[in-house]
Amino acid sequence: MTTLIIALASVALILFFMSTVVVNEQTATIVQRLGRFSKILHPGLNFKIPFIETIAGAVSLRITQLDVKVETKTEDNVFVHVTVAVQYFVFQEHVYEAFYKLKNPEQQITSFVFDVVRARVPRLKLDELFEKKDEIAIAVKDEITSVMKDFGYGILKSLVTDIEPDQKVKISMNEINAAQRLRIAAVEKGEAERIITVKAAEAAAQSNALHGKGIAAQREAIIEGLSKSVNEFREHIPGTSAHDVMFLVLMTQYFDTLKDISANAQTNTILLPHSPSTLTDLSEQMRNAMLIAGQVQNTTKK
Repeated sequence: MTTLIIALASVALILFFMSTVVVNEQTATIVQRLGRFSKILHPGLNFKIPFIETIAGAVSLRITQLDVKVETKTEDNVFVHVTVAVQYFVFQEHVYEAFYKLKNPEQQITSFVFDVVRARVPRLKLDELFEKKDEIAIAVKDEITSVMKDFGYGILKSLVTDIEPDQKVKISMNEINAAQRLRIAAVEKGEAERIITVKAAEAAAQSNALHGKGIAAQREAIIEGLSKSVNEFREHIPGTSAHDVMFLVLMTQYFDTLKDISANAQTNTILLPHSPSTLTDLSEQMRNAMLIAGQVQNTTKK
């Protein structure tokens, strides 16, 4: 009797465990009864009839991402690899359709991505493809959404995550971009050098102008000083002629020059043998030159 009770208890325990089903979160489990759909088990502890009801499979209700890489070519005959990421999920109220109507959802989505990308990319040039990748992503999402909805699938988002041209094309594009940047840099450098040259020329012109004004002012001051000296000599020393005054001025400048040269210890000036009487000859030459110039001018007027 005790043995029978233990056997019945063991059988009951086994049947209990065979009738219980634990379903994880964000998962729907399909139960079939003698080969036909029976019910959908939701997350938590569920029960089924042992030997009569069986687990046919499970459907994940989480968002799944499928990356599809499509090889195609653009309008300007450039082969590119376009990677499209499709994020899809199963509607909780359409688990039956998602499990029974569609055997391989990833293959179905991949086929539609290939169809849309290869229909639109050949209409665009390579530069336009980079600019309008969002339009392609929207077109893929709209196309897949309208079809996959009947199978219980929803499309959350579609993204063009990568556009990779052929390696040779990428190298050519980089070279073109580098050449354009070098050309712009050369133009900017030439403009900068032109501005520097113009500013330097303007500064030199202003410097020369100021230098000329300084020389003119210096000469004017010298002439004014000489005139004043001649007048003062005539007033204070009667009988003094202009020739005597000029000779005295030359002598003064001569000795001042010697004094300035001797005051500079690092001068490279070389003095040739001479005598102060040379100044007399110089003054005589200057006087004769002025007299001859005056005679020539009078003759020309006559």
